[in-house]
Amino acid sequence: MARTSVGAKFYLALIFIILYAPILYLIFYSFNSGGSMNNFESFTWEHYAAVFSDTRLIMILINTVIVALLSALIATIIGVFGSLGIVYMRNKSIRNSLLSLNNVLIVSPDVVIGASFLILFTMIGVKLGFASVLISHIAFSIPIVVLMVLPKLQEMNSSLIDAAADLGATKGEILRRVIIPFIKPGIFAGFFMALTYSLDDFAVTFFVTGNGFSTLSVEIYSMARAGITLTINALSGIIFIVTILLVVGYYFINQRGKSPVGMGVRK
Repeated sequence: MARTSVGAKFYLALIFIILYAPILYLIFYSFNSGGSMNNFESFTWEHYAAVFSDTRLIMILINTVIVALLSALIATIIGVFGSLGIVYMRNKSIRNSLLSLNNVLIVSPDVVIGASFLILFTMIGVKLGFASVLISHIAFSIPIVVLMVLPKLQEMNSSLIDAAADLGATKGEILRRVIIPFIKPGIFAGFFMALTYSLDDFAVTFFVTGNGFSTLSVEIYSMARAGITLTINALSGIIFIVTILLVVGYYFINQRGKSPVGMGVRK
């Protein structure tokens, strides 16, 4: 057992090194005063300063954040009501079909989703730009929110709803005062996950963005094609740190949501 445990830990550590070493290497050279990633000369913030002094990059950053926040918010609202509809659906076959379709959207390749939206927008005459990117991000974020909210709904005891109804609460009051507070950790988790996916997405955005609109992931790809500069390193480092903070925020919200339930059981 001890050998197995040591081997498993070594394998896990090796996987993490393979995954994170290139990212850390990239971030390390973002502080290089030299112009390449071959030799580290001295520490500098100039590449980060270049990112924040570039007006075009700042506008693209603002576009990215706006799309991420709006898509996460709208997807969370739709995903919550979609989860409620799935859980309280009486027909089990339809419920299972909807769950399967939701899972298919999660595992579908981004290239397929992006190409599908490109064809759809072209057919119906939607101009590629802010609207097309926002709609696409909402679409691929909804299944993620549903996946986060459904477990909390399934944990909920139906007697809570019955008790609220017996006390004279309307359906709207039951939703606001009973269901939403109980599933709040799942809602926040879904929002943060949708926000993270939107900030990081490249494949779908690459298909549906127009000439007058861009996001950071697409811009980094365009800059890399013109030639690797350490400004790309700095920009990528910023995105990585923001993503890590969002994931950590999701973790703490998820842990905070679990603790009251455990306290309630001990009482």
